[in-house]
Amino acid sequence: MITTDLTPGSPCWLDLGAPDVPAAAAFYGAVLGWEYESMGAGEGMEGGMFQKDGKTVAGLGKLTEEGARPAWMIYYRVTDADATTQAVERAGGTVRVAPRDLDDWGRMAQYSDPSGGQFAVWQPGTNAGFELADEPGSLSWTELYTSDAPAAKEFYGAVFDWQFSGMELPGGGGTYTLITPAGLPEERMQGGLMELPKENLALAGGRPYWHPVFNVTDCDAAVARVTENGGSVQMGPEDAEGVGRLAVCLDPANADFVLLTPAPS
Repeated sequence: MITTDLTPGSPCWLDLGAPDVPAAAAFYGAVLGWEYESMGAGEGMEGGMFQKDGKTVAGLGKLTEEGARPAWMIYYRVTDADATTQAVERAGGTVRVAPRDLDDWGRMAQYSDPSGGQFAVWQPGTNAGFELADEPGSLSWTELYTSDAPAAKEFYGAVFDWQFSGMELPGGGGTYTLITPAGLPEERMQGGLMELPKENLALAGGRPYWHPVFNVTDCDAAVARVTENGGSVQMGPEDAEGVGRLAVCLDPANADFVLLTPAPS
């Protein structure tokens, strides 16, 4: 489970790159009950923070990278962004944004794994990351779709020292790999990776991609709000034994995310 103690290697932040910031703010406000606090616009930049019940849950910014698709970027906590950058390069990844300070908030960097999956890291300063997790209206899981699960495990294991365990999917659907931060027990599992054929990764042009899973109290009602507000549904809602009721969705700009009502513990 994702928590706000933000141990090294765990998700600590996420932000959305969107072509239309006001439209994205309105959509996620309607679907997840988020309030948007603008940080203003200037010099081609526009963005702000999403809050739930007064607590910051995610960021939103205008998509400015040419050719980039609208998508959520997930940040993992590290103690040294520069050392992580060296680990990424040693493991065959690519540095998309070199480590840089964001005032005294912290230090960030963005990367691609060897197959093209994009992710980021955050070395906290005065800002540790999100203030709410694993509660309705907040991040509860992270997931990588990839066409090469062994390669992904090798890379991310080298970069973050994650622990991996396998779970057989029902109906002969293969193995789902569960991710736990280094040194933590399995009940602190924070995400997973799933191997899919490249043709099933069309959303990112055949490359792997990470997406967030958001906790909701009623998956079906949340899915209805997705479609009522211009989004679409790729899969579900459906029940996953031991996991809960979930749906894979796209916002109006085709950024992907998952809605999950967790199974009772």
